[in-house]
Amino acid sequence: MRAGRVTAVSRDDTHRFSKDAVEAVTLLAGLGVEGDAHAGTTVQHRSRVAVDPTRPNLRQVHLLQGELHDELRERGFEVGPGQLGENITTRGLDLLHLPRGARLHLGEEAVVEITGLRNPCAQINAFQPGLLKAVTPRDPDGEVVRKAGVMGVVVRGGRVRAGDRVEVEVPPQPWEVLQPV
Repeated sequence: MRAGRVTAVSRDDTHRFSKDAVEAVTLLAGLGVEGDAHAGTTVQHRSRVAVDPTRPNLRQVHLLQGELHDELRERGFEVGPGQLGENITTRGLDLLHLPRGARLHLGEEAVVEITGLRNPCAQINAFQPGLLKAVTPRDPDGEVVRKAGVMGVVVRGGRVRAGDRVEVEVPPQPWEVLQPV
């Protein structure tokens, strides 16, 4: 198993772009982050609710690698934990290249299963102009590279706080590459 650390946890009970950093969050199995507007068994993101409110919520928890904050600050953006809408900020893990179905063991009890890549929308530019392009650059072949973190569902609940260890459990091969959810 690969390992990293939680550097921050965040939540917000309303549908805003950024989330408030807090001391700890409680993950609820099958729901998401307790007290977060995106928790639920069915889709909670407004655009997805408008299309089909009965679809399963594959975006219960948003995880983002803290190294992206570093990269963005080097490019002149002012970003910190929770400001890109993430619930859990990590360090030391390449979240973007984990396979679909990888499980993150967070702290003592919680387990989140990765469902896909976050596909950021234009709201990110309202937070800071130019940010969408910075987190969705193109590779040499012209393909979009999504850097805005991963989404997951809570398999086992528990408390998560900054400093907690994150251990990665990958599913058996063949692995399914992460796609936007």
